Amino acid sequence: MEDKIESFRLKLEAVTVWPTLYMFKFIVPAEDKDKVKDIFNSHEVKERPSRNGKYVSLTIHMLANSAEQIIDKYLETYKVKGIIAL
Repeated sequence: MEDKIESFRLKLEAVTVWPTLYMFKFIVPAEDKDKVKDIFNSHEVKERPSRNGKYVSLTIHMLANSAEQIIDKYLETYKVKGIIAL
């Protein structure tokens, strides 16, 4: 996991001018969407339910000052059971 995180950090640093508006996209079980929303509590979260309502697609835009801020948010969201980061 550490290698993947470091690889992602290097890619972010190579292509990003800080600060940047970063877009997170997740698919999460509908009953757990509030857990993700709490992680991004000061940011607007756009929701789109799946056809059967079992899952929700979440899109969040966050002004990030560093790759570390983005990675920290991903690590927090990975604690939510069943989450898929796009």
